[in-house]
Amino acid sequence: MGKLAIVFSGQGAQYSGMGKSLYENFDSAKKLYDFAESYRNGTMAQSFAGTSEELCQTKNTQPCLYLVDLCAALALKENGIIPDGVAGFSLGEIAALAYADVYSYEKGFEIVTQRGIFMQEAAEEHDTAMAAVLKIDSKAVENICEKIRANGEKIYPVNYNSPVQTVVAGTKTAIAAFKDEAKEVSARVIDLAVGAAFHSPFMDGAAEKFNEYLKNITLAAPKIPVYANYTAMPYDGAVIDTLSKQMNNPVRWCDTINRMIADGFTDFIEAGAGKTLCGLIKKISDEVRTYSVEDYDTLTTALEAVNGNA
Repeated sequence: MGKLAIVFSGQGAQYSGMGKSLYENFDSAKKLYDFAESYRNGTMAQSFAGTSEELCQTKNTQPCLYLVDLCAALALKENGIIPDGVAGFSLGEIAALAYADVYSYEKGFEIVTQRGIFMQEAAEEHDTAMAAVLKIDSKAVENICEKIRANGEKIYPVNYNSPVQTVVAGTKTAIAAFKDEAKEVSARVIDLAVGAAFHSPFMDGAAEKFNEYLKNITLAAPKIPVYANYTAMPYDGAVIDTLSKQMNNPVRWCDTINRMIADGFTDFIEAGAGKTLCGLIKKISDEVRTYSVEDYDTLTTALEAVNGNA
């Protein structure tokens, strides 16, 4: 085995019941969930029994996902699995930075709660959506977006997920126009379960507010490499600017994983809800190993696999 990474799940992977098994089986998870409930009443009910409509609201999604992301990684830590580096997809980067001790786990929950509020407010200003585009490369997606913007609509490529998956964000009318254009090149377009046009200029106001908010928080240098969505490189100390710019700029996930592989990472554990990142990483490279941890059962399976490949 080369280097081991933990990668933290992003928005869209949420589901009712996430985190409950971790809360019931691990002291670190129970401690963090109990803090979260004292800080933001109702968080556990949303996580463990919330409706899909409730969990799709950005102000709810982000704090709930942060908890399952980080608690899955802490469960791994309790069992002796320590990564050589970390990365997070969109809001997952908040958990990655907490894991790397840039701020405390509790402070990370406060940060992600405020981030969700800022982004929810921005979302309510526009009628927007996001969609994943499959079967064509990112350049083709960019060309379609440029064509639609030339007609006065607002749409942008925002998540560069894999060589054949790019996410677009824009107004709902622009998304509809994109779908029509995509049919002409046999692309597949899938609507995403998110509440706004994240990582696009629609988030400019939220990014500015978040930047000002972060200036009042004490941040340390990461104790392990944290690969940033905005740069696809490890954080170099400019945490506030890099983290706030992430909100209104594309997630360069494909570049990030390729950079990590070039830096010697061979094994990736997805911590948090679902297996979306595992699937994307496998599309980026078939030469690495992936595992996922979201509850007690998947932790057991991942521990056996990781230890077997050590």
